[in-house]
Amino acid sequence: MLAKTLQPHGGVVLWRAFVYSHNSDTERSLQAYDEFVPLDGEFAENVSIQVKNGPIDFQPREPFSPLFGATPKTSLAMEFQMTQEYLGFSTHLAYLGTMFKETLNADTHVLGKGSTVAKVIDGSLHNIPLTVMAGVANIGVDRNWTGHIFGQSNWYVFGRLAWDHELTAEDIAKEWIAMTLTTDDNATTHILAMMMNSREYVVDYMTPLGLHHLMDTGHHYGPGPWVDNLGRDDWNPTYYHRADKNGIGLDRTSSGTNGVSQYAPYWQKRFSNPSTTPKELLLWFHHLDWDYPMPNGDTLWQALAHHYDKGVAGVATMQATWLTLKDNIEPNQFNQVAMSLAIQLKEAKWWRDACMLYFQSISKKPFPATFEPPKQNLEYFRSLQAPYAPGQG
Repeated sequence: MLAKTLQPHGGVVLWRAFVYSHNSDTERSLQAYDEFVPLDGEFAENVSIQVKNGPIDFQPREPFSPLFGATPKTSLAMEFQMTQEYLGFSTHLAYLGTMFKETLNADTHVLGKGSTVAKVIDGSLHNIPLTVMAGVANIGVDRNWTGHIFGQSNWYVFGRLAWDHELTAEDIAKEWIAMTLTTDDNATTHILAMMMNSREYVVDYMTPLGLHHLMDTGHHYGPGPWVDNLGRDDWNPTYYHRADKNGIGLDRTSSGTNGVSQYAPYWQKRFSNPSTTPKELLLWFHHLDWDYPMPNGDTLWQALAHHYDKGVAGVATMQATWLTLKDNIEPNQFNQVAMSLAIQLKEAKWWRDACMLYFQSISKKPFPATFEPPKQNLEYFRSLQAPYAPGQG
C-alpha cells in the first residue's frame, strides 16, 4: 500500500525487520527470518527490508543475520548501529569499523563461496537495483555531538562504507585520525592500534565466546546476567546465557532452538558442531559443559576467565598508550579521552567481576590461578547502579 502510493513520486519504503511477536514462543533470533522469508517476492520494487547486522539486537558480537541472502527477490537493507547502546554508551572507546566489516565480509554461502553479505545489500548477488545501508545514530546535546570524541569515528566509518564497502576499516580509521586528532606518524600508529583493537576488548570484557544480552536491561549500560524477572522471557539475560550447573550457552542446533536451520547448508554443518563453530560464536550456538575442552587445552570456564581478563588488560593498554600522546593531541581532546578511558577501565573491571562472580555462583568452579578474585561479592554488584549512564541512548 505505501509503496504503491510513493512509487509515482520516486519514493522508497524502508521497512524494518526488527520484529518479534508477543504471541510467539519461537526463540527470538529466529523470528525475523520466519516473518519475512515467506513474503519474498510479495514486495514492490521500491521496498527494501531493513535488517539488523545480527539476529538479536546490536550486541557487541553476533553472527550475521540469516535473512541476508534468504530473500533473492527482495531488496535487503543493512541496519548498523553507530551509537553504542550495548557498548558502553559515550564513555567507552569502541571503533565499530571492525564490526561493520566483519558483517559485510561474512560469507553467507547461499549461492556458494563468495556470497558475502556486502554482495547481498549492494544488490549484486541477486541483481537487485534498490540498495540501502542505514544507521542508528547518536546525536546528543554535547557540543561535539557524540560525547566521546571517538564516537565520531563510527559516524565516519559508516558513511564511508555506505558509499564503498570495499574500503578497509583500517584505512578509514587513518583518514579519521588525520582529520580529527593528529597527522603525526608515530601518534597515528598508536591511535590506529587502539581503534582497531577496541571493539574486541569490549567483547572480551562484556560478552566473550558468543555470550550476548548480558546487560542490565533497565538501562543497557552495565552488567546484569542475573536478571530473570521481566515481563517476557526473552527480555531477560538468563534466557540467552542459559547458565546452569551443567554449563552455559544457548543451544541453537537441531537439538535446541534450531537457529542453525536458517543458514545455508555450509553454515548449518559448521554451526552444528562445537569443534567447527568459530570460537567467538561458540556459546551463541551451543550449551557446553563448564569443563568443555578448548583447542588450547583450557576448559571453557578457564577460557571465559581469560577473555574477561584480556578485555580489561586491553583497556589498560589503551589508557597507557593515550597518556603518552599528550604532546600530539589538542588539550581538550586529550583530557576528554583520558577521562573516558579512566571510566572505561573501571567499568571493564565492573563487567568482568560481576559476570565472573555470577557465573561462578552457578558453576561452583574456582577462579583460575591467573584470575584476580574480585574485591567485592556478588550481592554488591547486584545492587550497584550504573554510575555514569545518563539514561537510555
